Amino acid sequence: MLQSILFIIKKQGDVGRIIFMKTDRIFIVEDNLTSAKYLKTLLEKEGFEIVGIADSGKEAIEKLKVCDLDLVLMDIILKDEITGLDVSLSVMQMHPECKIIFLTADAEQEMIDFAVDVKAYAYLMKPYREKEIVATVRMALLHKTEKTKQENRSFVTLRNGYRFDLKHNQLEKDGTTVALSPTMLKMIRLLALNHDNVVSTKQLNIHIWNKQKNNSTLRSLINRFRNSVDKNLIISVNSVGYMVKSDKT
Repeated sequence: MLQSILFIIKKQGDVGRIIFMKTDRIFIVEDNLTSAKYLKTLLEKEGFEIVGIADSGKEAIEKLKVCDLDLVLMDIILKDEITGLDVSLSVMQMHPECKIIFLTADAEQEMIDFAVDVKAYAYLMKPYREKEIVATVRMALLHKTEKTKQENRSFVTLRNGYRFDLKHNQLEKDGTTVALSPTMLKMIRLLALNHDNVVSTKQLNIHIWNKQKNNSTLRSLINRFRNSVDKNLIISVNSVGYMVKSDKT
């Protein structure tokens, strides 16, 4: 069954307190500075570090360039022509492991689809409650911690005798290194890290080329991989994206 890490939170949830060994760093992008300061105060009381606040897309992108962070709370409508959706694409490039939680009063399907594309952790509807925000932030950071543990493994074992060596950044087949171009390596590494889950075409484009390219370019890369390496390792999923499967599924 295909799963998305996007959760649309509508009701207040109650999650037990989770103790983290380090202070998790959060950046707030919110066009209403009063709301941003309220969130800052709330989250600091819960033990989080707020590393910055921005109320416009331009300001957010500039500040995010120099921030070390774990999570962004992202409003969608900002004070300039740059939206939170645009900023989220920059976050993906600058901080690939950072979690994003969208904050918005807009529940249009297009917005939700975009949140899925950029693998946002959650899409919170305004107005939200304090417990709702805190619980969602804690769960997002816990998910990030668990994923980091997974990525610290030496390799990911895939089907058909393949495995991806994460430490040496190489694909192997029955113990032999498979020769791949740099773009193919970027592609298969991202797919291996997200094994058994769909990676969208948009996320692959941004990860490989640091920008959204025509999908035909990505399809061409996939076809070259299939023709030169293995035609069955990378699976197409209903024009949504691609995935690889582990040997445990």
